[in-house]
Amino acid sequence: MRRVGDECCTAEVTVRVLSGEWKVLIVWHLLQQRELRFSALRRRLGGVSEKMLTQQLRSLESHGVVSRKVHPVVPPRVEYSLTPLGRSLEPVVDAMCAWGERHRGAGRGGRS
Repeated sequence: MRRVGDECCTAEVTVRVLSGEWKVLIVWHLLQQRELRFSALRRRLGGVSEKMLTQQLRSLESHGVVSRKVHPVVPPRVEYSLTPLGRSLEPVVDAMCAWGERHRGAGRGGRS
């Protein structure tokens, strides 16, 4: 973790966990729906490849944010949900959504 003077930038922990093009959206969708199958999550995200979604989910799982449940059926059914740690990201995601709403369009030359 980087230090600024004698202080750690603890926001870096959050950035490390949520960095990636799809991670915040994955967490947002799992906050809306308790469990989602891989295919349903991919449909909701739109535009993400299977490979990328798998990588992002594995990373979130390795950080303890997402839980993966494999049902022993044929064909295999895999469901993803947030862990308690993942659910604790709700205020972070809510703040990001609120900020985005307030500043929608600001990056295109306008100020909101």
